[in-house]
Amino acid sequence: MSNDILSLGGRVALVTGAGQNVGRQIALHLAQHDCGGVAVNDYYLDRAERVAEEIRAAGGKAIAVQADVSDLKSVKEMVAKIEADLGHVGVLVNNAGNYGANATAEVRTPFWETGPDVWNQAIGVNLYGVMNCAAAVIPNMIARNAPGRLVTIISDAGRYGDPRMEAYAAAKAGAAGFMRSAARTLARYQITANSVAISAMNTERQTARQIDPAIEKRIFDKYIVRRRGEPSDVANMVLFLASDASSWISGQVYPVNGGFTLAL
Repeated sequence: MSNDILSLGGRVALVTGAGQNVGRQIALHLAQHDCGGVAVNDYYLDRAERVAEEIRAAGGKAIAVQADVSDLKSVKEMVAKIEADLGHVGVLVNNAGNYGANATAEVRTPFWETGPDVWNQAIGVNLYGVMNCAAAVIPNMIARNAPGRLVTIISDAGRYGDPRMEAYAAAKAGAAGFMRSAARTLARYQITANSVAISAMNTERQTARQIDPAIEKRIFDKYIVRRRGEPSDVANMVLFLASDASSWISGQVYPVNGGFTLAL
């Protein structure tokens, strides 16, 4: 019997957008806590395979799975592969986000000067991606008659708004609302649904950029913990919500944001 308070109880986990940054660290965290196997998803299979290999090299069980989460058919094919290779998904972490794999420059244009083809770059991955993945795994979660966990990474943009990010903020707010409703629907099946709201993160892309110190200082004047979030900060919270320790928690949004919204 495991004495790990953060045990996943042998459940198989699917982490979307896990080929880098926050998703990668979430996958690594889950693999270390009695996980039945981690399905590492990414739009680019080579990125997913690198993370899956990290997990296997550390003694964990993992497979790499490619899918475009904004496409339901692609998601269902991915889940079928996971079930064949690892078993039914017991933990779903909806991490895939930003503006999808093929974002265009127009996503930064004022939304009233564009249209649904541009808005859907945010809505497709951040809202429909969450709904597609949930729809693909929930039936077998219910059929297993065992505890299940849904965790979605949203953004503080969806909680308080962000200038020039209206479609993105709307999608993230929609994902949080979807998770709250799913929590009410699924509680009777021992399935919990929670969200984690994040803010400015220290990612590979951020590290590679030259940031003006004055701009960085202006940004972090709004944070009470004055640093960027690390992928491990988010992964710690996701692990808790995916674990047996969170069995009486559902329908919540947890900010992991350095106290950003407190400082507003």
